[in-house]
Formats: sequence, structure tokens, C-alpha cells
Amino acid sequence: MRTIAILAASAAALPCGPAMAQVSVSGTTRLRVETIDGQARAGFNASDTLLNLRTTLAAQYEDGPVKVVGELWDSRVYGDNAGTPLSTGEVNTLELVQVYIEWKPTSAFGRSTAATIQAGRLLLNLGSRRLVAADDYRNTTNGYTGVRADLAWPGGWKSTAIYVLPQQRRPDDLPSLRRKRVAPDREGFDLVLWGGLLSRSNTIGRATVETSFFHLGERDRPGRPTRDRSLNTGALRVIADPIAGGVDYEVEGILQRGRVSTSLAANASRQDVSAWFVHGDIGYTFQAGWKPRIALEYDHASGDRPSGDYGRFDTLFGMRRADLAPAGLYNAIIRSNLVSPGVRFEATPDERTDLMASLRPFWLAARQDAFSFTGVRDATGRSGSFAGSQFDGRVRHQLSKALRLELDAVLFAKGEFLRMAPNARPGRWTKYVSLNATAVF
Repeated sequence: MRTIAILAASAAALPCGPAMAQVSVSGTTRLRVETIDGQARAGFNASDTLLNLRTTLAAQYEDGPVKVVGELWDSRVYGDNAGTPLSTGEVNTLELVQVYIEWKPTSAFGRSTAATIQAGRLLLNLGSRRLVAADDYRNTTNGYTGVRADLAWPGGWKSTAIYVLPQQRRPDDLPSLRRKRVAPDREGFDLVLWGGLLSRSNTIGRATVETSFFHLGERDRPGRPTRDRSLNTGALRVIADPIAGGVDYEVEGILQRGRVSTSLAANASRQDVSAWFVHGDIGYTFQAGWKPRIALEYDHASGDRPSGDYGRFDTLFGMRRADLAPAGLYNAIIRSNLVSPGVRFEATPDERTDLMASLRPFWLAARQDAFSFTGVRDATGRSGSFAGSQFDGRVRHQLSKALRLELDAVLFAKGEFLRMAPNARPGRWTKYVSLNATAVF
């Protein structure tokens, strides 16, 4: 609570406008029941069922150009056992994920330029969210402590700059997670993220062009060995949003360079990093009826090969649900060592309901590396490169202003690699279903 007091005192010292101060309080509770059969990830139960409960409570004080925000998250699971894939992605109890001051200076940059500055504990969703995001499908989220500055000026130009310490969720040992023990998340200069984005709308026709750069610096501290990542990640993105009766598209290319340790050992040697990722999609939205959209997609994330530079792409703090697949008990797919074309269908039968279905096969970009997030690997490369095919579907319905329902389902047909690799799980199919109810108050 010391942080809140400091931020509140700082807010009082900032210049405020003549508008009347406003205070608001809101919250959410999400209940999820998820089940999986034929788990594809190595080392966990073949079948599992988990109950997830996530509650958030946010308070906001606004007075002219100054805003103070605080948000508490409580994420828990029930029904787990020793073989459940439990981590800080599922459990983070009673954590003050956000507490920050926001200031919108009205004259520092001129009337034609809008500026926003935030300082404190923040949630960040930047650009495509493939590198920096506050994950929403997952039971917990990614928080960041530091400073964010946004500018918007004539001609469609926008920029964002950040210097943050990503919150390291605590506790992170399995016994404490299973007991749902409360411990404050940690931030420190052993894990630092800085960089930013620059974009301009209507640059190529109606498309926005965006470029970004982020540096992640990581080092060991007592009791926490790391891969000592020093990664420079640059991206270029062109996107034209969907419009009824028209074509939309997105292309993003990301290059990653830097250094990592070859293991967690304190004396491990260092290795150069040369990794990359590409996403592309093109779609068409029909005007009539449900306004269905059909799109072709492609994702390619590099993997690590036995010789040369370290090649496995690191998605940093990026989301995955919007592009690839659910997290939770499934959680098999991330932007690492995969090649995947696909087709996606989306529709809105009415203003309260939306549908999504996608079909995409997966190959390994590097046969000797583990496939995506499964932990399944054949160091010899003899188990082939075809991982399997995934059908992913989702239905969301706003039952009322205060209650939203969601159904997610995944059917994954394992390919040669996920059936033949030395540590592959038995069975030909992975089946995953989650039922979600989110209440807003």
C-alpha cells in the first residue's frame, strides 16, 4: 500500500483542470471449467479437468488531466493434482496488478498533439500484441512496472515508448501454487523491457504502417537462474482492418537478435541469437446477414537447429489466443518452431453473438527442436516434421449487460512427429473444451 500512497501524493501535486473529480469502481468474475483428453504436452496428465476462478476489482479517480487507477486480480484454480500443468499462468492470488498515475498534459506539445503519460504498475497491449500484451484468455495476466508515454499528432502519426520491469509472478513453486499461497509479485532490474512503436494510418491506401523495437534484458539473481537473455526484437507491420464488403489484410515480420546462455548454469557459455517470425493474413467480409469473414492465414516462427546461432523465436510477452489457440490446459501452441497455414471463419449472427472457427495444420520449422510449447522433441530429427492438424472453434454470447458466456473447443489430430518422437504422448487425438461465464459488476 506504500506504492498507492506515493502515487496518490504525486497525483495531488500535478496540475488539475476545472472539471469535477470522478470516482468509479468496477469488477469482474470469470468462472471457467475446462477439460482435456489426450494431452499433447510432455510430462502431464493424459486427461485433466480444472476449475478456474478469476476475480478483478478496479478503482479509478479522475480529476481533469490526472487519473489514478488501481486494479486487484485474484486468480485461482481447483481440482488440480500432481500431474496437472499448473504454473503462474493459472494461479496468482490477491495481486495489485495495476496502480498507476496517468497525466494528459494539455499544452506541453501544442494543441494539435495529444499526449498521455503513465507511471506505476501497468497492463500493456502494444501493436499487434504478439510481443507485448496483457493476456486475457489465460487465468492470470502480464503486468509491467514503469513508464509509458503516448503521442498522437496530425497526419495519422502515433508513437508509444516504454521502460518497464515485467512483473515476475510469485510464488512460482508448485507446492505454493497448489496451496494458493499469497505472495507479492516481484519487479527488478534483473528483468527489463524497453522500446516502443511508431505508426501512421492511411499510409498505403487505408492501411496503417507500424514499426517497433523492444529490448529485453535478463540476468540471474540469487535463487533465480535464467537464460540471461539479451534480445533485440524489431518488427514491421502493415494492416488494413476488416470492412464490410471489402478485403482486409495484415503482414508482420519480426527479426530477433542478441545473446542467450546455453543453459541455466551460472557458468554456461553464451550463444548468438538469430530468430524470426512472420504472420500474414488476407480476408473478405460479406455485407449481408451475419457479415461472415473468411480469411487465409500463415504463421512461421523459427526453431533452433543443432549448429550455428540459437534460432528459436521468443515471443517475449505476446498473446496467443487471438492468432493460434487457447492457453489453459491446452496451451500447446506458441510462436516458436512452427510453420502453419490456415483458414479462418468469423461471423456475428446478432449484436450479442460472435462465432469463430479455424483449421490449420502445423509443421516444425526445425526438426531437432521441441515443437512449439509441447516439450516434445526428437534431437535426431528422425520423427519427421508434421506435428498435426488443429480445428479450433469459439462461440461468445452476451446474455445480458452483466453476463457473457463463451464456449471454446479444440480438436487436434496428432501427426507423425507427435506420435513418433521419443517423448511423445500416446494417442492420436487431443480434445479440449472450456466453458466460461464472465460477470461484470
